[in-house]
Amino acid sequence: MSDNSLSAYIDHGVPCTWMRGGTSKGAFFLKKDLPCDTEARDRLLLSVMGSPDPRQIDGIGGADPLCSKVAVVSESQRSGAHIDYLFLQVFVDQAVVADAQNCGNILSAVGQFAIEQNLVAAEHGSTQVNVYMENSDQIAQVTLQTPGARVTYSGSAAIDGVPGTAAPVLQNFPEAAGSTCGALLPTGSQVDVVDNIPVTCVDNGMPVVVLRARDMGITGYESREELDTNTALKAKLESIRLQVGERMNLGDVTNKSVPKMTLVAAPRNGGFVTTRTFIPHRCHASIGVLGAVSVATACMMEDSPAAEFALLPAPDENGDLLVSVEHPIGETSVVMAVDRTDSTLTVNKAAILRTARKLFSGTVYPSCSLLSCQR
Repeated sequence: MSDNSLSAYIDHGVPCTWMRGGTSKGAFFLKKDLPCDTEARDRLLLSVMGSPDPRQIDGIGGADPLCSKVAVVSESQRSGAHIDYLFLQVFVDQAVVADAQNCGNILSAVGQFAIEQNLVAAEHGSTQVNVYMENSDQIAQVTLQTPGARVTYSGSAAIDGVPGTAAPVLQNFPEAAGSTCGALLPTGSQVDVVDNIPVTCVDNGMPVVVLRARDMGITGYESREELDTNTALKAKLESIRLQVGERMNLGDVTNKSVPKMTLVAAPRNGGFVTTRTFIPHRCHASIGVLGAVSVATACMMEDSPAAEFALLPAPDENGDLLVSVEHPIGETSVVMAVDRTDSTLTVNKAAILRTARKLFSGTVYPSCSLLSCQR
């Protein structure tokens, strides 16, 4: 890869749309507008976001993992999909661009971006966009509001962690189980013991390690700020995470953003379970979309260390369960349908409500030091 391939981006910039998806924000690009070479692309994105720097002061990143995300979108040639979506997590204080996970929050804005970029034709009323998620080789069904065959961001749906209301976005993940690790329970067990701590390693759209907060010496009701300064807790969590990475078919996860680490406790506000999630080295302000699905799934497993806390709701007339997962700033609701045969849990449906909004669209310019930066 030649530095000459990046010089044009410094001179002319890159078309970019900045969007909120769920409780995250990120830069949305058409694949054709980015370098084909992965190393060149990653160097460009690091420069655009301002990484590595805790403040991301020389880029558009928000100095938080939840605001340092990228969606790369293109028209799909795959059967059953309208668009391809690659999610990239740009680390804030490291020169790392990771593609090891999906992001369900950013996914909630991908369909609108695709319609407005003329990759998908909108229908009157609502439009289902079938999104091939490259990170996990699966298709998600995203239903958007499109009155008059146009995208709208206005509506009455509300989600915790985002002020005000917006148009609802319904996401269904029919292929979520084992999407990254190859199996719903990648270790083959509902419970494993690591460093004398019982854990459930689960992948129902996001690789997550679920463990009881009290087993880690906390209540599970601490604030994000308290947990972020608890260096002893973070060291214990990282020890477990590094050990289970191999068992979950993720390899060496030292420099990876998966698996997520979720500590659970009994619900306090009428939900299913209370959570505190590390992503993986900072405490999440809320919980990721697919992370919530995986946690809810783990809590339904009778042998899981989290099962004792779970207040399982009654199914509705269609057999669906509305599972409320509490987090530091509210709750995330997951609609699930499951079958239980002996000790086996089969997930038939995992859907979630999100909202999204376009924040700005234009041209973003990488730093002039791009050509000399080193990965």
